[in-house]
Amino acid sequence: MTDPAGATRRSAVAVWLLVIGVALSACSGVTPTPSRSATASAQASPTPDPTATPLPTARPIPHLALPPAGSSDPRAISPAVSVELEADGSGSIVVTVGNLGTTAIAELVLRYPTELRNTIMLAPFAPSEQRIRDGGPPLYQEWTKWVEGPGEQGEPAGTTSIGWGPLLVGGTLTIPLLATRVAPGPLEFDLQFLAGEALLIADGGPALIVVSVP
Repeated sequence: MTDPAGATRRSAVAVWLLVIGVALSACSGVTPTPSRSATASAQASPTPDPTATPLPTARPIPHLALPPAGSSDPRAISPAVSVELEADGSGSIVVTVGNLGTTAIAELVLRYPTELRNTIMLAPFAPSEQRIRDGGPPLYQEWTKWVEGPGEQGEPAGTTSIGWGPLLVGGTLTIPLLATRVAPGPLEFDLQFLAGEALLIADGGPALIVVSVP
């Protein structure tokens, strides 16, 4: 004899099992998607450009230094230098020196590295027909020597010395030096101020100026 209530219960269980099976199948087929934050982070990472040109690095300005002077002179002076030439051009370098001491300086000597001539050639005068003409009139000149060391009066090797004077007490010398450009490029060089072979005093220290040439 068939139980109608039992058949009904079996049919309900079968329906629930079918529903659960369909739900599990649907869950197993879901494909995960990346989160927005992960996608944005990946897109924000920059990509290196293999064609980018590196920025040029600044080159240091060459500095031509002098060896220390062999002796010192306690007399004080007030030196100044004016560079009157443009970049990659010729012109002049004007040196002004005042005597702050109580005695005259018989010969003021300007000294710089001889290597400077590879870029700028300094000269105490400009060539002229009067200077080279035979039998011409006597020439008056304030500069007393122009020596490339080693010299007879102790001028060191690798230096060039230009003498000028005398520099009287309380007096001022203005020394124009012709500056002829030989090679392009800026540089710095030491310029010493001496009495003979002794380094004078300026502003309480050795009389030396670092001259910058464009």
